[in-house]
Amino acid sequence: MPGVDPAQFRQLLGRFATGVTVLTTRDQAGRPVGMTASSVASVSLNPPLVLVSVDQKNDMYPALQAAQRFVLNVLAADQEALSRRFAEEHPNRFDGVGYQQSKHGIPVLDGVLASIECEKQAEVPGGDHSVFFGIVTGGSVSDRRPLLYYRGGYAGLTGG
Repeated sequence: MPGVDPAQFRQLLGRFATGVTVLTTRDQAGRPVGMTASSVASVSLNPPLVLVSVDQKNDMYPALQAAQRFVLNVLAADQEALSRRFAEEHPNRFDGVGYQQSKHGIPVLDGVLASIECEKQAEVPGGDHSVFFGIVTGGSVSDRRPLLYYRGGYAGLTGG
């Protein structure tokens, strides 16, 4: 297969600091589903589009395929434990986690830096992941500091 090996790929892309989000939706049975996602990007201003990449082996994948809406919960600097929890294989990641529901019934985690509410527009396969595009339909922001992921670990902003 062409391209660098996975170890070099991780090393190269590990130098790109990213924000950390928890992607949330509901599965076909109506249960809340979430996963930590750092492969998130703004795509377009008009219309307001974002993208998120999801591993096809993750339990979020079939839920997001079936869902019409999702939320990107942008984590604050003090929410590393939340990021780790939603990154793990855990039967119910929402146990004991505070959240509200968006007007469309999608979980919005408490205390996040921002919540970005989206209506799913498209899915495009990309290797062992799929890229989901969403039109931003609402959300909220706070003035907290962001949680960052850099070189395989968590970091925060320093200074004013």
